[in-house]
Amino acid sequence: MTNISIVIPARNEAENIGALVKAIDRAMRAHAPFEIIVVDDGSTDETAQRVLGLAIPHVRLLRHPTSAGQSAAVHTGVLAASSPLICTLDGDGQNPPEELPRLVAPLLGDKAGAIGLVAGQRVKRQDTWSKKIASRLANGLRGWLLKDGTRDTGCGLKAFRREAFLALPYFDHMHRYLPALFARDGWQVAHVNVSHRPRVAGASNYSNLQRALVGAVDLLGVAWLLRRRKKAKALPEETHV
Repeated sequence: MTNISIVIPARNEAENIGALVKAIDRAMRAHAPFEIIVVDDGSTDETAQRVLGLAIPHVRLLRHPTSAGQSAAVHTGVLAASSPLICTLDGDGQNPPEELPRLVAPLLGDKAGAIGLVAGQRVKRQDTWSKKIASRLANGLRGWLLKDGTRDTGCGLKAFRREAFLALPYFDHMHRYLPALFARDGWQVAHVNVSHRPRVAGASNYSNLQRALVGAVDLLGVAWLLRRRKKAKALPEETHV
């Protein structure tokens, strides 16, 4: 068994994926043995071929025949992971792999086992002004409605307990609501400020309008899930005769 599994959802990131995987490999050497799982979400470029060409033994490639979305790619990777702890980051290279050790540290030091999720929060985002404004508005609305205590759920850098993640209700775009979902199940959520890099190659797979349209429906659905959470009831005390 490995100590940590790093899951990378990637779609049409042939120009970024090789350098990203190599940088993760360097950043995580102190945590060996670990594995890197790249989930190729229906890419139409050479993303898969670039991963296979790396010939690194602890790198695994999983492939969706057609694109199923980022949440589905993360879920596929977590299901296949052999480690109890998972780290995720985006495949576009904007999440610095050097942040991964800082991200997993709260989980490794959590002797009580109370922390379920460590969420990265980007500082000095290297994105277009339109994307930053759209993200700020979406995060503000989400935080007001869900009270999840997180200012940046769109950051791909996250670390969590595998079993806790797989116990969450699965739905498309759930990756944007992990702090609220983990808290719903009684887990503590920790936050770590992380750096951010500009995209150097390729293009984003989503527009601001696409994010806004699906986000509005998802937000209402998650709010409903939080309200409908059943509270565990204390078991009756057993009397031995």
